[in-house]
Amino acid sequence: MDIAETLGPAGIIPVIVIEDEARAVPLARALVAGGLPVLEVTFRTRAAAAAIAAIRREVPEATVGAGTVLTVDQLHAAKKAGAAFCVAPGFDPAIVEEAGSALMPFCPGVATASELSQALSAGAKTVKFFPAEAAGGVNMIKNLLGAFRFTGVKFMPTGGVNLANVEQYLAVREVVACGGTWIVPKDALAAGDFAAIEKLAADAAALVRRIRS
Repeated sequence: MDIAETLGPAGIIPVIVIEDEARAVPLARALVAGGLPVLEVTFRTRAAAAAIAAIRREVPEATVGAGTVLTVDQLHAAKKAGAAFCVAPGFDPAIVEEAGSALMPFCPGVATASELSQALSAGAKTVKFFPAEAAGGVNMIKNLLGAFRFTGVKFMPTGGVNLANVEQYLAVREVVACGGTWIVPKDALAAGDFAAIEKLAADAAALVRRIRS
């Protein structure tokens, strides 16, 4: 399955950094209850693989993927943990190739026309535009589409996307979803304030419904 088919229905994908595996399951339940069932747990911590496995095991309503996948080893660790997809901040042809061999839906990152061209040549159909705001935001995506729209490419902008600008991104037809770090604030997660996180998820889900209705 193309990763766009997984990401698209959600519209906004919470991008999560989990330091404590014990927080993973209640966090996933809060996000699902808020209406955001597709989650990206980043491989920025040692708890990432265990967190993905716990969510996969305990929260079947969630579709959990791995983010910040920088190496082939991380790709295989994510697959072993049960990740449904993987996302990278950059384009590495070796990882894209290995993801294809492992039948792992994969979304490489791009920030320039050259990177996008290489990703498409490697077989990617959906790319992470990162860091979205720093790399030119919505205008950069539109400019890239001026040359690459005929390829059928889809984008997942991440990095600097928030409630103030996410609507501009989602208004672009080729933006399948946006990655959002604001939905799981570090302090709320550390405090176990899952009610606050559920509210942020619900606000984001309501925005997606309004835009796409």
